[in-house]
Order: sequence, then C-alpha cells, then structure tokens
Amino acid sequence: MTLIEGLTASMPVLAVLLFLVILRMPATRAMPLALLITAVMAWLVWKVPTQYIVASVIEGWVIAFGITIIVFGAIVLLRTLQASGAIDVIRAGFTRVSPDRRVQAIIIAWLFGSFLEGASGFGTPAAIAAPLLVALGFPPLAAVVIALIADSSAVSFGAVGTPVLVGITQGLDQPTVEFVREIAIRAVSIDIFVASFLPLVMICMLTRFFGERRSLLDGLKLFPFALFGGLAFTLPAYAVAVLLGPEFPSIFGGIIGLAIVIFAVKIGFLQPKQAWDFGDQTEENGAGAGAGAGSLALSAASEPDSATLNTNSLSKPKMGLLMAWLPYLLVAAFLIITRVDFLPFKSLFTQVTVGLRDIFNTGISAAIQPLYLPGTLFAVVALITAVLHKLPAAKALGVWKASSLSLLPTVIALGASLPMVRIFINSSVNSADLTAMPLELANLAVQTFDTTWPIMSPFVGALGSFIAGSATFSNMMFATLQQSAAMQTGNSPTTILALQMLGANAGNMICVVNVVAAASVVNLVGKEGQIIRLTLAPMLFYVLGCGLVATLFFL
Repeated sequence: MTLIEGLTASMPVLAVLLFLVILRMPATRAMPLALLITAVMAWLVWKVPTQYIVASVIEGWVIAFGITIIVFGAIVLLRTLQASGAIDVIRAGFTRVSPDRRVQAIIIAWLFGSFLEGASGFGTPAAIAAPLLVALGFPPLAAVVIALIADSSAVSFGAVGTPVLVGITQGLDQPTVEFVREIAIRAVSIDIFVASFLPLVMICMLTRFFGERRSLLDGLKLFPFALFGGLAFTLPAYAVAVLLGPEFPSIFGGIIGLAIVIFAVKIGFLQPKQAWDFGDQTEENGAGAGAGAGSLALSAASEPDSATLNTNSLSKPKMGLLMAWLPYLLVAAFLIITRVDFLPFKSLFTQVTVGLRDIFNTGISAAIQPLYLPGTLFAVVALITAVLHKLPAAKALGVWKASSLSLLPTVIALGASLPMVRIFINSSVNSADLTAMPLELANLAVQTFDTTWPIMSPFVGALGSFIAGSATFSNMMFATLQQSAAMQTGNSPTTILALQMLGANAGNMICVVNVVAAASVVNLVGKEGQIIRLTLAPMLFYVLGCGLVATLFFL
C-alpha cells in the first residue's frame, strides 16, 4: 500500500479528527465535507467504481433513517415526560436516594444504561440515559460524555448477545459454539480487571471538567463506592456468561447491579459525608457544558417550543414515583419481550422490512425493520404515557411537532457520516488490486506491531466501532484478521479475539454515529468534536488497560 493509498484508507478517521476534533466544526458541516473527500479519494485512488460509491451512499441513507427513528423516539419520550411533570417526580425520587451527582451517574449511566444495552443496544443507552441525566440537572455535555463512557463494557453482550452471536460467529469461519463461548468468557474475565474501574473514570471526568472546583480529587474521594458499583455489574455479568452464555450477561448484570447499588446507597454503604453537585455552570466556565444545572439543563433539552414544553410554568398533576417511572419500565419490558427468541414477538416485529436490494446491480443492499427499532418502541411508550399521565391532546401534539422540527441537524450529520462509513467498508470492490480500506489498515497494523500485538489488538476493534458505529460490525469485519494475527504472533486466539470484542466496546465511546445521536437528543448539535475530545482519554484507558491485563494474566 502506497502513501497516498494509506492516506485514502485513513481518510474517514483523519477527516473526523481534523474537522470535528481539531478544527471544531459542527458535525452538520464536518461530516458532509468528510463524505465528499472520502468519496473523491475512493474513486480516484482506491478506484472504486462510481456505481458502488453511489450505492454505498444510498445504503448509508437507509441506515441513517433507522438511527434517526431511534433519536426521534428518545426525544419525544423525554419531552412527553417533561410535559407531564414526570421528570420532576423522578428527579425528586433520585434526590431521596442520593443527592450526590456522582452516585446518580453510576446508577443511571453505568447500571441502568448497561441493562438497556443488554436489552437493546443500537445506541439505546445513550439515547435514554443522557436526556434523563440532563432532566435531573446534569449539564448536557456532561450527560452525553458520561453516558457514552458508561455504554462500553455492556456492549460485549448488547442486544441480547448480538456482538458475540452475530459479530464473532459470522466473522469467523464456522467456529464451534464452545469456542465462541470461551471467547465471551475470556472477554468478561479481562473486563473485571478494567471495566470495573470505568465508574471511577466517569465520576473523575465529571468532577474534573464539570465541577465547580475542577478537581479530580472530588471524584477520587468516591473511589471505594465507584469500584463497588463497577464490580456490581462486572461480577454478575461474568457469572451469567459462565452459567447461561452470551445472551444475558449485560441484562442481568445491569438488573442485579441496580438492586445491589441502590440498596447499598439507601443503607449508607460507602456513601460520602457531603453530597457533590455541579455548582454554577455556564458556557464559559462549564467546560462548554451548554447549560447550567437544574432548570437550565432541563430547558436545553426542551428548547424548541417553550410555550408548549415549559413544565415549570404549568400546574402538574400529582403523580407517584411508580407512575413517573412507568414509561421507562415499559421501555425495558418491551425491549426484552421483543428481543428474546422464545417469545413470538421478535419474529412478528421483524417481519416488516423496508429497504433496497441489489442497488444498481452492485450486490449492496440496505434495509431496516421499523417495527423492531428501539425508537419505534420509544414513540409507542410516549403515546401510552400521554394517556396514562393525562396529557392534553394539544400539548402532546406540540411535543411531537417540536421533536420533529429538532431533527434537521441530526439528519444532515447522519446523512453524511453513514454514507462515508459505507464507502469505506464497501471499498473491497476496486480496480486497484486492494482489499477493503479497513482491512488494509488492520493488515498494516499487524505487520507494524507484530511483537506487541496483544496491546494493539483492541485498537483494531476500536477502529471498527469508531468507523462503522457498531461493535457487532467491528467483530464481523476483523475477527478473522485477529485470529490470523494471533496465530502469526504466537498468541492465544481466544484472548486476542476477546481483545477484539473489548476494543469494539471502547470504540463506542468515540463513534461518530453514537456521538451525533446522543448529542442530538440533548440539543448539543455542533458540540460533537468537544464530546469526542472528552471521551478519547477514557477510550484509551479502556483499550490500553485491556491489552495490559491480557498480556500480564491471560497469555
């Protein structure tokens, strides 16, 4: 691969880093520009036929439409809860459990988010957890960053085990069930030593960049409880992976962890003597938070139609905590019953498919299952909530209208980033005698870092998620390469494939698609580069930690 070919293969990565992170362009400008450069270089240098480039763009648009549905569903559900007054009740309930923002972040983003990841995946945790944190008084930027960091470890077994059962299984050449299970157990075994510290990383990020004193010490003070919260998920997840297989570790890990941690908080176990809060937050002194705590954070998430959505100025119906939480309980229940194979709902909801087959005779196809998308479930729950919470029809209609109008920046950003990704992935069809761009980059990495491959292996997994926006696709794309690299370098294939899975998890923190979607839900379009800059260090901690732990204890 020549230098210009290497630059072309790296362009989706370089363009995102340059435009979003370094030049700080909003995604609505950066991603169309990155798409244009990637498409031109794919045609000129990689010699991908024009019809394949156009077909990849159309494929990306179809996928982007599905993600937009998820974003819309999350927005309309949140705003329905705001309009009905349920968010105020939920906020008061969390304050009674613990007024400490660090504790709230662990419970909502880490544990509740892990459960949502296990039940659904596909960006659901950030789409639900981030706006819930905002509604509780977290600065929007803090909420998104924390939600993205938290949505990592649980991705190994997200969407009822899809990254393992589909990603690893289809990425390898007819692996045995036992081999795939060994990979999953090895991944969660390594994760106990690394991901258990992610809640501490989260709260240190929270206090360092969003606290009034900008102090890491405020986060480190909660070290025992943060580690307890981390282990409350990873240890049950390990037990479930060993006993039941890869479908349910994240679901049960999240549920068991929630029960353990909430009980511990209520009895005062490892709790701080003084609750920590954000203090005054502004655009200038809040690390670009975009809004202050409390009511300002709430208004940032409900901005487009204040006359309709300003719940503070309207009398709210009296509501119990269970009724306020009922929409989220319904979301969790619907996600589970529509995703387990032994119930009939999964096959029923996946029967309806919308998309295109063999676009321009390229063999490229794209389809979504609209009834199966989490966003559709969110929207249905929003309708049910309007009835249960006795929301006036005019007010509910205003919520849906405002939510729809807020989607335009998201459509632009996703409508450019997804086609760019698909051009990158579909570049195996070319007249330059090259493999697909991601495989060329991965092969180059294997040749360059032969002797230190266990350290570099998770970076390949992270690259796949960063570009493709999916840990499942990263595993499918790189599993064979990782297995081959393990044999070439004399390392355990089981451990190297486990590192591929964990690296794919880490890539979710900085993945453009996830960042754009999460930012859109809390009205932070244009802050995508800042979000990636903040989640980059935790991502590096995760991949380097996994590589080091595997080298020291599992090879």
